[in-house]
Amino acid sequence: MLSKRVEPTGDPGGTVQQGDAHQGDAPQGDLVRPFSPARGRPVNGATTRPASEWEQRYRRTVITGDTLATAFVVAAIGGFFGVRDAADWHEKWTILAFGTELLVLGALMSSRAWTPVVLGQGAEEFRRLGRALFMAAVVLSLGGIAVSSRNIKLWIFVAIPAIALVTVTVRYLLRRWLHRRRTEGHCLRPVLAAGSPDTVRDLIARSRKFPHLGWRVDAVCTADGRGIDGDEVDGVPVVGQLTDVAKHVHGDGYRVVAVTPDPYWSPDRLQRLAWNLEGSDAEMVVAPVLMEVAGPRLHVDAVLGIPLLRVTMPAFTGGRRVVKEIVDRLGAAALVLLFAPLMVLVGLLVLLDSPGGVVYRQRRVGKEGREFTIFKFRTMVHGAHGARAELAERDEGAGLLFKMRRDPRVTRVGAVLRRYSIDELPQLFNVLTGSMSLVGPRPPLPEESAEYGPDIRRRLLVKPGLTGLWQISGRSDLPWDEAVRLDLRYVEDWSLALDAVILWKTLRAVLQGQGAY
Repeated sequence: MLSKRVEPTGDPGGTVQQGDAHQGDAPQGDLVRPFSPARGRPVNGATTRPASEWEQRYRRTVITGDTLATAFVVAAIGGFFGVRDAADWHEKWTILAFGTELLVLGALMSSRAWTPVVLGQGAEEFRRLGRALFMAAVVLSLGGIAVSSRNIKLWIFVAIPAIALVTVTVRYLLRRWLHRRRTEGHCLRPVLAAGSPDTVRDLIARSRKFPHLGWRVDAVCTADGRGIDGDEVDGVPVVGQLTDVAKHVHGDGYRVVAVTPDPYWSPDRLQRLAWNLEGSDAEMVVAPVLMEVAGPRLHVDAVLGIPLLRVTMPAFTGGRRVVKEIVDRLGAAALVLLFAPLMVLVGLLVLLDSPGGVVYRQRRVGKEGREFTIFKFRTMVHGAHGARAELAERDEGAGLLFKMRRDPRVTRVGAVLRRYSIDELPQLFNVLTGSMSLVGPRPPLPEESAEYGPDIRRRLLVKPGLTGLWQISGRSDLPWDEAVRLDLRYVEDWSLALDAVILWKTLRAVLQGQGAY
């Protein structure tokens, strides 16, 4: 989605009548008596304000956490190294420590790392945090060169990385708390959805499926003021027509106006709506609906005075891909060393549990359609592939995938290995040899990829991954079209930051064992 923050400039626009739903020149929104999102009638006879106190409290908590984390690291490093170099303690440590603290906090502020809209969701929060700390390290190094300080290396190569580790940990813990509160129905931003009933229904379904994102659709406006179920859309009341959007925002204090596709929305009407939302605290969010592209590929540019949504090409080559290759090989090598004792133990358990080999080899399709042999710990009885035809009628898989929740071919040890994805550890050797990546689309079978249409074949433009968006979003429980959509989204919107988020979330998905069978 493309988000546009509407800053207050004071002119809310004129009054709109209910019957002007399709009058393109009709202005939208005047300050009127507020309407209840639940009942569509006036409340208390006075304008209500948005319930955003929790956002300000959360922002203050994040700022306090960053400040205390930085101060803790600076004090700990100064205390440890200062004792060893007592001569410099009183002269230089206080200046360097205080300067580092101010420099880090100033970099966080200039990078807008405390902007409420990025706190608590997405990779952008951590991207801005990383950019701020990198900026602080650069300025600190330049300052050290300017004053010829011998101690500056300590603060660049020890203090800044330590601050990064502690602040990221604190932010992650705060985010986990916020997501838990949102799952319980708290700390949600009230949303007014404006568009066609079908597209609004999709938005409502997504907001309910992912409550941690913090959206709660409280009211709907449609072109004719009617919904799918009478005056409701999936239980959310329709409070007016599309010409009434600004009026309800000013009256009821919604925090987000989500504009979904509808023939009514022309460029002039969208611009007029943005004008009429001025003076409110609402964020206007417009779904471009041209394609499902997000993240670093989307840019808004003004060309010849026209705002254009610029979509850059997907990055299949270049410096970032080289970095990804290096991270893949080094990461896989480190994980092989880390999990070597576990893999030896699992191999012995597989041998003792049932006759057959330890490692199961299977042909899969990789980048650009090239086949390779994938390695997994054997989780089924010997000859399981030949028995698949007999179980075809009991297939519970999505689309082209064959899956069964209680597959009789799975061994006792195999069921445990599958639940926690331990059977996939040998694929680290596929990553080492370059046929797979740590993060990427799911590696398909040859017969599966043979059925791909042109759209789905875009999954093969990059290396398949040991984990991916499908792994952290439900795995085998995902419908086929949703699994394909997630894979294509990764191919289109790949970034190093997205890889880092997926790897982090994979740990939680594996420990929970959801969707694995």
